[in-house]
Amino acid sequence: MAEAEAVQLKEEGNRHFQLQDYKAATKSYSQALKLTKDKALLATLYRNRAACSLKTESYVQAASDASRAIDINSSDIKALYRRGQALEQLGKLDLAFKDVQRCATLEPRNQRFQETLRRLNASIQEKLRVQFSTDSRVQKMFEILLDANSEADKLDKAANNLIVLGREEAGAERIFQNNGVALLLQLVDTKRPELVLAAVRTLSGMCSGHQARATAILRAVRIERLCSLMAVENEEMSLAVCNLLQAVIDSLSGEDKREHRGEEEALVLDTKKDLKQITSHLLDMLVSKKVSGQGRDQALNLLNKNIPRKDLAIHDNSPTIYVVDNGLRKILKLVGQVPDLPSCLPLTDNTRMLASILINKLYDDLRCPLDLGNQLLGLKGVMEMMVALCGSEREADQLVAVETLIHASSKLSRATFIITNGVSLLKDGLCKLGSAGGTDYSLRQFAEGSTEKLAKQCRKWLCSESADTQTRRWAAEGLAYLTLDADVKDDFVQDTPALRAMFELAKASSTDKTMLYSVATTLVNCTNSYDVKEVIPELVQLAKFSKQHVPEEHPKDKKDFIDMRVKRLLKAGVISALACMVKADSTVLTDQTKELLARVFLALCDNPKDRGTVVAQGGGKALIPLALEGTDVGKVKAAHALAKIAAVSDPDIAFPGERVYEVVRPLVRLLDTQRDGIQNYEALLGLTNLSGRSDKLRQKIFKEKALPDVENYMFENHDQLRQAATECMCNMVLNKEVQERFLADGNDRLKLVVLLCGEDDVKVQNAAAGALAMLTAAHSQLCLKMTHVTTQWLEILQRLCLHDQLSVQHRGLVIAYNLLAADVELAKKLVESELLEILTVVGKQEPDEKKAAVVQTARECLIKCMDYGFIKPVS
Repeated sequence: MAEAEAVQLKEEGNRHFQLQDYKAATKSYSQALKLTKDKALLATLYRNRAACSLKTESYVQAASDASRAIDINSSDIKALYRRGQALEQLGKLDLAFKDVQRCATLEPRNQRFQETLRRLNASIQEKLRVQFSTDSRVQKMFEILLDANSEADKLDKAANNLIVLGREEAGAERIFQNNGVALLLQLVDTKRPELVLAAVRTLSGMCSGHQARATAILRAVRIERLCSLMAVENEEMSLAVCNLLQAVIDSLSGEDKREHRGEEEALVLDTKKDLKQITSHLLDMLVSKKVSGQGRDQALNLLNKNIPRKDLAIHDNSPTIYVVDNGLRKILKLVGQVPDLPSCLPLTDNTRMLASILINKLYDDLRCPLDLGNQLLGLKGVMEMMVALCGSEREADQLVAVETLIHASSKLSRATFIITNGVSLLKDGLCKLGSAGGTDYSLRQFAEGSTEKLAKQCRKWLCSESADTQTRRWAAEGLAYLTLDADVKDDFVQDTPALRAMFELAKASSTDKTMLYSVATTLVNCTNSYDVKEVIPELVQLAKFSKQHVPEEHPKDKKDFIDMRVKRLLKAGVISALACMVKADSTVLTDQTKELLARVFLALCDNPKDRGTVVAQGGGKALIPLALEGTDVGKVKAAHALAKIAAVSDPDIAFPGERVYEVVRPLVRLLDTQRDGIQNYEALLGLTNLSGRSDKLRQKIFKEKALPDVENYMFENHDQLRQAATECMCNMVLNKEVQERFLADGNDRLKLVVLLCGEDDVKVQNAAAGALAMLTAAHSQLCLKMTHVTTQWLEILQRLCLHDQLSVQHRGLVIAYNLLAADVELAKKLVESELLEILTVVGKQEPDEKKAAVVQTARECLIKCMDYGFIKPVS
């Protein structure tokens, strides 16, 4: 009975699989596996479930199920092939090759197996080539760094290259496998600041996103040694070690969500023990006299970022409880330090403030969650009670009531209630109330002009030299709410002193998380770079008909006003302020703030005429870290801004030195089909510009696997995308590895380029002809291959040689010359066609300044024909 039900469930799973419902198919196969002991049926079920896992990209599960099927029947060809597919995706190419090789042995005539073997063999060879190349580079760098007689320039270059290599997954793994940790510790032992700094930054890159490697490095280097390095007076060193510890904590706690394709997660036991050990040492640093003020600040920053819960929905607050139980006395001792006393610990201006923030966060983490408070405020009579309490004679009552109403005012319905019933009693929270209507022009909480007056007072406080720092910060935070009103932000950008005062406040508040967020929010509002829901006219009409509220756009939120505000912000020096904010410590500059900064940068780069200003003030360099770290939306926005800059700027100026190589990866990510067409287009323009600079950049673009995406866009129906992709390929074909892809059998790359030469779009023709001219000049095999990819090749070549556009015509004639020079038989075939007549007509023209190159190339073609003896000179 059970066997019959198992067979029935297998058939049910097959039906689900055919309908592409892989989740339901997996469920049916799993149920069937529990009901049968028949070996043949078990093998079939495991094999089928492996197929489902391949479709859902669960490659570890697919390999496991296929292995179980093979254990039952070692000649199960389907299971062998599916395991090979899964292992290939997991990066285990050698094991995948063995499985497919067994398949090919069982079915030698199966073309699919033969093609897979060829592909895997090529991938293995490439992996070995890169591996050996990387190994030699790593060895050479360490030789230079550990040689006491190395020149300073070579030393700096080797250190920087090692840091860059450590940030790449493949490079980090090769350093780790080649005894790199021990060699890096030797660099630390030299006690030369520049070498110690390079070692720490390399270790930081190696720890990022890899739990097993981070654990091994932590235990090899030891937390005590890291804390002693962070305790030094050198601010740069202290910050670098802080970043290393943050990378370790992120990897151990699973906060680093980066995926490394082709690798299984390593099993690391008891990471909580390591995290607790790090916390314990950080707490000890707070009260140690051997620790500098900078080191103490970095320890506090790490505790602030990693101990309190980021989301109160997470139930586990054990790290907070541990710190309170084991470190609260130490934190309080630090807060109670008196700088004038001889026994005072080394402090900075920010130390006690950071310690106070930590105490506040620990307190908030132990309190009841905010959603409970919101539920209480929603109860009948509570809001009325709070407003009435504002009129109490007791200051404590007033304080509690006002704090409650400030938090309540973020909700539109409660803000309206407060304004109606108690605005005369409030002395704080007005900015939140004034912005409760958001960008909706029809929702004004205050009387006409009141919001502008409130904003004007905030601007006065911002500029006032007599106002204390706290008041100015409150003013900046108030503007973050009020600038949602278009009148307010328009007035604000015209007030240059207020703008510059806010920028200076942001620069001076590099340790104040709230301040940076407030300034970033204000700039997002001023540039209208927040997300706006698309308005569908039909739905607006329906809402009006049903007498529902329809949001209205403020006249000053139209594009002309936005462009004017952008220009005034640039003139006031917004880029230098943004660049300074980006440099803030990672514990202060949150991912949300990074996203806001990326939005502002994108808005500032929108007009091509403004991009030179952005580059000149350091915007290009500031954008790179925003494109590599932060929220997914923030990274895309920053990458798009980088693409806009890279498309029109000289890369050597916009991204000087090694930074230009860091720009490539964000641009390649923008080629994803999930991105907007404009993002794809501008990323292609940026990559085209970069690939035209040097072969090293072309190699970097190739290694980032951009080529398949560029080729896909060459097939696009969209004219501009196809044109940009073809121009990018025109530059990329100068790279030898790209040329080898064109030489390889079994692909239509050359055919595509030849057919694009026959397009009606002149720009596409020009780029495709340029690519074909360089390919045929580099390899005579491609000249012969070109004649077999399509029957239209000769007609297309003749059209190019007769083209009205001189640049296209010149490239066509260069292709013709390359074909003539490649092979005698091919040359004979060309001479027998109408091409000879075309070359004769062009060659006989009188060469003027514009046509000189065209005429000269045609004559060189005719000379080549004479050399072969196909034609004779006429006297």
